[in-house]
Amino acid sequence: MIQLVVSILLYFVIFFGIAFILNMLLRRTWLMSFIYPIIVIMIIDDLSTLEYFKNPGDSFSIAFTKLTEITPVDITILLSGLAGTIVSGIVIKILRKSGYQMF
Repeated sequence: MIQLVVSILLYFVIFFGIAFILNMLLRRTWLMSFIYPIIVIMIIDDLSTLEYFKNPGDSFSIAFTKLTEITPVDITILLSGLAGTIVSGIVIKILRKSGYQMF
């Protein structure tokens, strides 16, 4: 149970920080939220990214199979990462409205 709470907090903070930095550098508020599903697939499957280009049919089939096999605990942890990217976008928008031009 403690590992679940720590994992949820860790994923939220890590993806909040990554999304916040990307928002500052690229000035694209929701970019990380759109990229996040690709990152989740890379976390879940055990395939190299090159396999998607070399053998796309089997690679996507394996990725879809692995995606359907994840547990509710894993889904909760991964959703906390998505929540971190969304909260980062909201914080950036609030900071821009407050007058911080660097964001």
